[in-house]
Order: sequence, then C-alpha cells, then structure tokens
Amino acid sequence: MLVIRKSLSECPCYRIKATDTNYFVLLVDPAVDAVAWVTVVEIFEPGGATPPNVHRTAWEQFVVLAGTGRALCEGRVSELSKGDILVVPPGMEHVVENSGRDKLYCLTTMMPDEHFAALIRSGIPMTLDDEDRRVLCERLGEPA
Repeated sequence: MLVIRKSLSECPCYRIKATDTNYFVLLVDPAVDAVAWVTVVEIFEPGGATPPNVHRTAWEQFVVLAGTGRALCEGRVSELSKGDILVVPPGMEHVVENSGRDKLYCLTTMMPDEHFAALIRSGIPMTLDDEDRRVLCERLGEPA
C-alpha cells in the first residue's frame, strides 16, 4: 500500500452529460488509487443541481468549499453555505442544488464508490476555468 499524493493539476475534470449543470474534478479515483471510495470537487453552475438520486450502499458527504446551495433530502430542505457539511446515508433520495448567483463548490466523497467514478470518467473531459482554479487553489491550499 502506497501513500497517495497528487496536486490539483493532475486531477482530471469531467461533465457526465453535455446537458448537466455540474461537473467534477476527480481527486481520488478507485480505478487509479486502489481505494474503496471516490472523492471529487463537484462544481455547480448558478442554478445547477444534481438529478434526484439515491445510493444503495454508499454514504455521501458534501463539504461546501464556496458558494451557497440547498439540499433536498426526502422532503426536507437544508440550506448550505461555506463550511457546512452534509452527510447523506444509503437509501435516501437527495438533490443538491446551487441557490446562489456564483458557482457552488463541494468536496464530495462517496463510500463505497458504487461505480460513481466510472460514471464520471465516462463523461466529457473538461478544463477548469480561471475562476475554478482560483477558488480551488484558495480552498485546497495549492498555488494558483
């Protein structure tokens, strides 16, 4: 077992479908890093949201790095802002959406992976824009 060490510039970025309003920076990938979970930075455009989804066995954790949003979990609404942590247990339908005027950035981990990383990797490769790089470098402590 080796220690995993990467820089943000080494991590690929994908949008799952062209019509999606969120995209992912794949930080920890089970196929590459031989782990049981996936960790991404999920970036939501203004007005963007995940589709309603549920994970059979996975726990999903969202840590808000920047922006504002809301989570809808089985009919309950939770407002989200920088520094908030949302943990969704297996079997709970949920949606996370950007309710602000700026992008919403979440550090998101799903454990176990449930093939989420493969779904992301099957998407459309992207390049982070200047705003994304600035926000992520500030929040993750890397030089811009």
